[in-house]
Amino acid sequence: MKKDTKHIRADIVNKSLNYIYKYIDTNITLDELAKLNSISKYHFLRIFKEEVGENLFERITAIRLQKAASLLLTNTYSTISEISQLCGYSSHTSFIKAFKKRFIYTPSQWRKGSYKNFSKESLNLKDDFYKEFENIKVSIKVVPKKTCVYIRQKGYGKAQLSQIWERLLGFAYENNILKNIQIGIYHDNPIITDKKECNYIAAIEVEKDFIPTNSISKFEVLESLCAVFEYKGVYGDIAKLMTYIYHYWMPKSGYEAKTLPAFAIYHKNHYLEENDTFKLEFYVPIRVV
Repeated sequence: MKKDTKHIRADIVNKSLNYIYKYIDTNITLDELAKLNSISKYHFLRIFKEEVGENLFERITAIRLQKAASLLLTNTYSTISEISQLCGYSSHTSFIKAFKKRFIYTPSQWRKGSYKNFSKESLNLKDDFYKEFENIKVSIKVVPKKTCVYIRQKGYGKAQLSQIWERLLGFAYENNILKNIQIGIYHDNPIITDKKECNYIAAIEVEKDFIPTNSISKFEVLESLCAVFEYKGVYGDIAKLMTYIYHYWMPKSGYEAKTLPAFAIYHKNHYLEENDTFKLEFYVPIRVV
């Protein structure tokens, strides 16, 4: 495959996935995605399947259900019907059927506690693991919009993510990006989605008018009210932090989560440190109940 063709295909996938995540609460159609990329519907479907490894509507369904599974835990004041609509389902019945197929339990069972069995099986957490977070520093802030260049990666494997971070920092050096604010975007919740299937974005903040080149794309972290958690640890601990936030902190906080993804600003990046340690601020987009 020619280099230019590879870059064009990567741009199509990146642009489309960003659109899907941004408008996951709507009825996303093939027509609008093909129009977004200025190609035919046939060619769009073929490129998406070849690059992503699954067809378009399988991917959209997976994103909707992953978002819904998290919101059922965090948004305790919202009804199941409201959450299904927030994740793009117009039919309550079809949502319940799809949810049970993906997570074994019905949305009601999940919300009443079945998620704990699913999560423990995924992460092997002790019952009292949350106690180590009882003194964590939390603040509520309005976080302004950030323009970033990024590389997308499927899976939380350390070797893979270390490689894309090294590549992104190389791009920053070659393009004289001086701020070098490192941001990790966590589209998926590792307590719900297998780590091999989680979608992660390594990003560096840039000026709004920056023009990316090659296979490096640009997107925006949208402005939002956020809960900000200051935390340090070693590789693997972020999954525990997310479990604490979504299962223990959020339901009692007086806030609910949005469909926007959580993200971390790294002051020390465990994907680049030899001893696997990190120091970060973890941002969760929220709204007041």
